[in-house]
Amino acid sequence: MSKHQRTLSDTSIIQIRIFFRKYPALPYVLKWLCISLIIGALVGTTSAGFLQSLEWATNFRENHLWLIAFLPVAGFMVGLLYYYFGKDVEAGNNLLIENIHDPKDIIPFKMAPFVYLGTIITHFFGGSAGREGTALQMAGAISDQLTKPFRLDKSERKILIISAIAAGFGSVFGTPLAGAVFGLEVFLIGRIRYNAIFPAFASAILADWATNLWNVKHTHYHIDFIPKLELLPIVYSVLAGIVFGICAAVFSKSMHWASSLFKSKIHYPPLRPVIGGVLVAAAVFAMGTTRYIGLGIPVILESFEKQLPLYDFALKMIFTIVTLSAGFKGGEVTPLFFIGATLGSALALFIPLPFGLLAGMGFVAVFAGATNTPLACMLMGIELFGAECGIYVAIACVVSYLFSGNNSIYTKQKIGEAKNRRFENFNDKSFSDL
Repeated sequence: MSKHQRTLSDTSIIQIRIFFRKYPALPYVLKWLCISLIIGALVGTTSAGFLQSLEWATNFRENHLWLIAFLPVAGFMVGLLYYYFGKDVEAGNNLLIENIHDPKDIIPFKMAPFVYLGTIITHFFGGSAGREGTALQMAGAISDQLTKPFRLDKSERKILIISAIAAGFGSVFGTPLAGAVFGLEVFLIGRIRYNAIFPAFASAILADWATNLWNVKHTHYHIDFIPKLELLPIVYSVLAGIVFGICAAVFSKSMHWASSLFKSKIHYPPLRPVIGGVLVAAAVFAMGTTRYIGLGIPVILESFEKQLPLYDFALKMIFTIVTLSAGFKGGEVTPLFFIGATLGSALALFIPLPFGLLAGMGFVAVFAGATNTPLACMLMGIELFGAECGIYVAIACVVSYLFSGNNSIYTKQKIGEAKNRRFENFNDKSFSDL
């Protein structure tokens, strides 16, 4: 290289350094945009395939109801799979949250196929479960494999897992804004990790876009009538939020109690879903309906169209608690949507608000109380039902969050900022410590 060429090269390097000094955020943005593009493409495509598989499994089961009789056998197979090959990934969503707090080993990739297979089997044979847990675990396991190629340190790996959660949630429900905030909010109550805000939003939006490119359709909900914002409707919304918060607390406590009961009474883990499967299958055939198993999307839609009876939400809660506590795979969130929407619709018997609005409020507010993510749930309500109901949804979510108390479906969730002074002594503890 000639002296002139060296001079030009040195000048170019100096100019680049000056440029980056003027725009210090640019390297960060470019790096995480690159990572988010990969996360979005992989997670969005995975979510699309999962949603299609879930739809097929649900339709096949509904057309061949005799399959429900084999739910105990299916549970035994899932139990064996995790007992002998998946003990290190059995913690599921709690493993993701734990790695955000204290990153250790790379999350094993096998978590993705294991939870996918376990969830499809659960729905195929008639368990009552959701899909969020599966989407988050697949997203986390896939995305965490990028840690070594991109040479991410511990702090950056936390951001990576937050982005994966945001992408999984946003793509599986078609709510990228809620997904991003959920990823930022779920692991630490009362605080948000702002250094992950760009990767979380980029990953969630790109993952949702990738899912849509596969022509996967999400469920659409509609609230027919939203009353004018006045004092009485606000008061009624607060009352409804209190009920939703209590419901969320009951669900969380019951899940932990039932899980402990299965573990204390049945020492061989693969037998737990066998017993749970027997209970669920027997109840389905005794009642003569599949209304309370699977995702329950038709019933959720029904709650927006007419006033439903009070027992719908209670029965779905029981079916879900038995299914998931016994060791079947899936998520709690879609069942929580069912529980909240049907409870809200039924509350129209006592609270003079439109049943459709109450269903929408309950849909997100019970979820907000059970996961301690009120901001994400507000955004989800706006994304799913429209901005017109935003204030009512926000009131219900905030009140539910407060009245759900010190409870969560995620045991590794930590309290960064107490909800009120009563809980200040619990700061920086996880729910497994309480």
